[in-house]
Amino acid sequence: MIKKPFRFGIVTDSVNPSRSAWISLAQRAEELGYATLHLPDSTPTASLTSMAIAAASTTTLRVGSFVFVNDYRNPALLAREIATLDRLSEGRVELGLGAGNWPLDFQQLGIPFEKAGVRFSRFEEALSIIKAFFSSEVVNFSGKYYAVKDLQGCPNSLQHPHPPIFIGSGGRRMLTLAAREADIIAPIAQGPQELEEKLGWIWEAAGERFEQLTLSQSIFNLELTDSPAAASPLPQGESLSMTEEQVVAYLEEQREKYDFSYFYLREKQMENFAPVLTRLNGK
Repeated sequence: MIKKPFRFGIVTDSVNPSRSAWISLAQRAEELGYATLHLPDSTPTASLTSMAIAAASTTTLRVGSFVFVNDYRNPALLAREIATLDRLSEGRVELGLGAGNWPLDFQQLGIPFEKAGVRFSRFEEALSIIKAFFSSEVVNFSGKYYAVKDLQGCPNSLQHPHPPIFIGSGGRRMLTLAAREADIIAPIAQGPQELEEKLGWIWEAAGERFEQLTLSQSIFNLELTDSPAAASPLPQGESLSMTEEQVVAYLEEQREKYDFSYFYLREKQMENFAPVLTRLNGK
């Protein structure tokens, strides 16, 4: 299997940034060579508006959500918004989608936090609608949770058949769906044994399309330092310091062993991690 080149994205934790601060962040991420700038859907800062401003202030930086929670929006309207942003950004959108797993957020919005099986079923229907919007002139869908009738599938996105769809999960049903329908997948696991099991689920469900998938991983607890430290594995929930050489070796190992090539970092790691980008970005 041909190894995919390394890519790095920033997941911002900015809250209520000024216009100038947000634009500066996006432009600095682009200048350093980061591929993407993502916003969690749970922050007070509205994702779509922020994505549009970031895209308008840059020329190569891709923008996305980490991730849009399905129950917060009508999927057909979300597809229209994403298609519009993809056209206006000249094809620089990545579409992160999820079923949501934070009850407090649902409570604050007055949305029922259904059981996992219900949220998954709603998500599955929504994903079908979203993909149909990008691929059909007219969308018709009738399911248990959603119904769409004679909806015009426009505007057309610049990326075909649709902007890359990102799904991250630790559950078998969601990872199986992602393997069949998504483009970028982040399997969430505790330790190498569990990770290998979940990668097996993806491999089994994806079949021949596995080679088309990009596997991604969050490295939010990684910090570059001049002091030598144990290089792996990354402890869950703890900060781990590595030298530049150790980080490079760790990421190369993750790609060689598990096929991870797309790595997400927090905004606070952006400057610290720049030397690694110089070494690995695009290679």
